[in-house]
Amino acid sequence: MKIMFICTGNICRSAMAHKMLEKKAKEENKDIEVYSCGVFAEDGDVPTYEGIDVMREYGIDLSKHRATNIRNSNIKDMDVILCATSSHKNNVISMYPELKEKVYTMKEYAGYDKKDIDIKDPWGYGIATYRMCAAEIEDCINKYIGKL
Repeated sequence: MKIMFICTGNICRSAMAHKMLEKKAKEENKDIEVYSCGVFAEDGDVPTYEGIDVMREYGIDLSKHRATNIRNSNIKDMDVILCATSSHKNNVISMYPELKEKVYTMKEYAGYDKKDIDIKDPWGYGIATYRMCAAEIEDCINKYIGKL
């Protein structure tokens, strides 16, 4: 199975989700290929320092991650596409209408209530906001690792 996470710049939310699911899939012996990209990502951009620090707390090295713009990604090869927000989901569907059936928000796919389906952008905020964001992402991943 191939899964892609999408956010804005691919340096915070989707990058963290990418590495978290990769680690979890390996621990659970799941055959999952994980990718990530950003709707407005600058190819080659580096993750934020806060993102790197928070992922280190999860035993994950995010420092080698490099951003990929959605247009330069392999999105058409994906089985499931998971977006940080409903706005990202709408962007993806308008860019790739043929993929509509595969596109969800991360929280939607995890079964969250429809009123709360966005993972807020931690970019520009401090480490506490990144920790809250990472905890939300981890919760989503824990909810859907069983169905992958």
